[in-house]
Amino acid sequence: MRKFKVVMITSYFDRNGVTSQVMNYATNLDKDRFQVFIAAGEPYDIGYEKACQENNIELCKLPQKQKNAYMYYKTIYSFLKKKKPDIVHVHGSSTLIAVELFTAMLAGVPVRISRSHNTTCSHPLLHETLKPFLKVVSNCYLACGELAGKWMYGNGAFKVIPNAIEVDRFLYHQEVRHRVRMKLNLSGKYVVGHVGRLSYQKNHDYLIDIFEELYQRDQNARLLLIGTGDKEKALRDKVQKKALEEAVLFLGNREDVNELYQAMDIFVMPSFFEGIPVTGIEAQFSGLTCLFSDRVPSEVDFSGNCVFIPLSANKSVWVRKIMEERKEKDRLAKSQRVVGTQYNIQNAHSILEDYYKELESRIK
Repeated sequence: MRKFKVVMITSYFDRNGVTSQVMNYATNLDKDRFQVFIAAGEPYDIGYEKACQENNIELCKLPQKQKNAYMYYKTIYSFLKKKKPDIVHVHGSSTLIAVELFTAMLAGVPVRISRSHNTTCSHPLLHETLKPFLKVVSNCYLACGELAGKWMYGNGAFKVIPNAIEVDRFLYHQEVRHRVRMKLNLSGKYVVGHVGRLSYQKNHDYLIDIFEELYQRDQNARLLLIGTGDKEKALRDKVQKKALEEAVLFLGNREDVNELYQAMDIFVMPSFFEGIPVTGIEAQFSGLTCLFSDRVPSEVDFSGNCVFIPLSANKSVWVRKIMEERKEKDRLAKSQRVVGTQYNIQNAHSILEDYYKELESRIK
């Protein structure tokens, strides 16, 4: 049986939604049919590097694209010429990934897949300008959801490959909840949680404003912010200015995020834009009710436990809904009820495998 060589490319290899998808699929593809490589830019997460080693996935470390674009693309080209893959699968949020795909075309890779992970970006004019170029250099088109696909490909054809996770790690466990809440001194507290890069996209400024009003009504409320990013200092300053230091916990990047979900009582994400947020999927598998802004695609709701609130709504609307969700719920039942969905990587990896196999006729 012929083994296909697949190189997955992503600009960053830190803890983020795109990288989590690269790792989830790369580590679950059938190793008898696919030899997977990953080419990824700085920064590099130690946990992900270790997972590559444990799964015999060769990792090509790329220079940081923003600091040295020439060496970034040159390293990709050299790696592709050396490995001679059948498939290059580039992950990104805008048509800027066309440059990686063009590099793959120059390297002679026959199957060049683009995968859209978002519904907008910070450079929309450049994104629109590069759309025709993307259609030339990519010959297979994927997206994490319908809106993400339309954002990247317009009216062109594409296939949705779901953002999927290792479900067993996120299912609700009462004993884990108790242990984590004890460790974080959260016993008896009502915990609002958020997982995501501390960046403009996630709208943490507004989340802190929402929490401030909640805290004024309930001094037992706590906010967990898991992640790092360029807005961290500004957010810490804001929390200090509002005298919320004891109520807002900045936990940074964590490898135990699956356990931290257990400690939460509700998940809140008032983002300005999203593709299909992986953290929203993780939160649902842990049995949490999720409050999203209306800028988050409704496709993310596979559990029936999601509420979408207009971003234009007053923060009191968010606070009222958060407080309404305080009533006791059977999280274990909610968590286990959704195990069989396509967002379970044990179900989803075969979707990507079948798609790769359909492309065999294009591989010489």
